[in-house]
Amino acid sequence: MHTRLPKYLKRPIIDTDKTKLVRKILKVNCLNTVCENARCPNKNECYTKNTATFLIMGNYCTRNCKYCNISCTKPEPLDENEPLHVAKAIKELGLKYAVITSVTRDDLPDGGAGHFAQCIYEIKNLTPNVKIEILTPDFKNDKYALDIIIKAKPDVFNHNIETTEEIFKIARPQGDYNRSLRVLEYIKQNSDITTKSGLMIGLGETFEQIEATMKDLKSVNCDILTIGQYIQPSKVHLKVEKYYTLEEYEKLKEMAKCVGFKYFQIGPLVRSSYNASELLK
Repeated sequence: MHTRLPKYLKRPIIDTDKTKLVRKILKVNCLNTVCENARCPNKNECYTKNTATFLIMGNYCTRNCKYCNISCTKPEPLDENEPLHVAKAIKELGLKYAVITSVTRDDLPDGGAGHFAQCIYEIKNLTPNVKIEILTPDFKNDKYALDIIIKAKPDVFNHNIETTEEIFKIARPQGDYNRSLRVLEYIKQNSDITTKSGLMIGLGETFEQIEATMKDLKSVNCDILTIGQYIQPSKVHLKVEKYYTLEEYEKLKEMAKCVGFKYFQIGPLVRSSYNASELLK
């Protein structure tokens, strides 16, 4: 068991002209990014590649996942101007690839699908050549909500399975493993949108369970897979049971190939949006 943070998971948070510019534009447009909120170790690399991940629909979530640092409390009303502000920020930043994610909004009739769609429409209107990836909640597998997303035609639909079936209910008590698979399946069966999913490792899962999750994702024709190390945000969140070694990540890459994934990012610091534009290419 490796329970001390390995050196290869430590990256300094460096400020550059690019990160300062990004923060300034976000502030002017009253926007959030996961890059800043989660103090992502990859943000400098992504910013210099003209990629950023926007967090829409507020800072409060209606679900209380045991690994996530976002507060679970009553969300604020949607900001109707947010989709346009996101589109303007993308244009000002000169992004070539934009990732839009959100908190879970079970309080909304469509789970926020319409707000996601409006972001896509506004971005396409201002910057038609920008590739758009959305990282969404499960929308309770509501076909009406998923059809709204399909109609908006993002380039990539990403919904993270997050963990193996055995750990799922502990990590995501208000979610459902099979429901998440059905969401990915529905998008694939009813559109030509590229689908993507990812999981965190280090919560006590076995290699056999990771392989079973890979096979489940492949069974619903998921196109892209991401796997990275879970890092505990605070002492009240789930503990890290294991830090995987670099050799074990190589083993997981071989496993992904054997399961049939052509496109994947697997490594200690891999997050959902990491190298997203390269994977789409």
